[in-house]
Amino acid sequence: MTQDMEGRVAAITGAASGIGHACAVRLLNAGAQVILIDRDRAALDRIVPELGPRASALAMDLTDPRAVGTMMPSILSAAGRLDVFHANAGSYVGGPIEAGDPDAWDRMLTLNVNAVFRSVHAVLPHMIERRTGDVIVTSSVAGVVPVVWEPIYTASKHAVQAFVHTVRRQMIKHGLRIGAVQPGPVVTALISDWPKDKLEAELAAGGLIEASEVAEAVYFMLSRPRNVTIRDLVILPQSTDL
Repeated sequence: MTQDMEGRVAAITGAASGIGHACAVRLLNAGAQVILIDRDRAALDRIVPELGPRASALAMDLTDPRAVGTMMPSILSAAGRLDVFHANAGSYVGGPIEAGDPDAWDRMLTLNVNAVFRSVHAVLPHMIERRTGDVIVTSSVAGVVPVVWEPIYTASKHAVQAFVHTVRRQMIKHGLRIGAVQPGPVVTALISDWPKDKLEAELAAGGLIEASEVAEAVYFMLSRPRNVTIRDLVILPQSTDL
């Protein structure tokens, strides 16, 4: 028996585009109320009205600890409770390590690691008090396979995996489920810095997946009966050799 999403309240970070937006659409179609969180206020203002009355927007920069501190009160003000939190916001930096920009690494690590830790920390007390809730983190296959093209990004996702595995075990006694979805390369803005020939070759070979396919994986994780936890779900293009 699957868990019904009808009437549940979900909040998704990085929801103005890509995987976050696709997940918002999927949960709305399943009957959930969804709060889309993103720092791109203009994008939220454009897309949220198109999603219907069960969608609402919360504009904030998750790399600002003060903003994260206002996140949960804002969610409760908008919806009264929170059943699902999807820590999806992230960025990507790849390329040869010797040509890398350490300042760009720092910005990515702040969003991919620190903002995930802080935002999950912000929602847990509410879920612990209610003794129910789901936390999904968008990780990556790079969190379990060292991808040679992206050493710093890979390191950030290994950190996320360690966080998910340990927090999940801490939260079992509170009735919460914590899991990570681990996509391979997805057609989103995050891979915009791929070399043109690499991107074209992957598209031609079927080496990329769509954000909507990741959203279906996330929905599968959330819709399992409460006695089932999907700790990790890797979703890859069929042609990948990872």
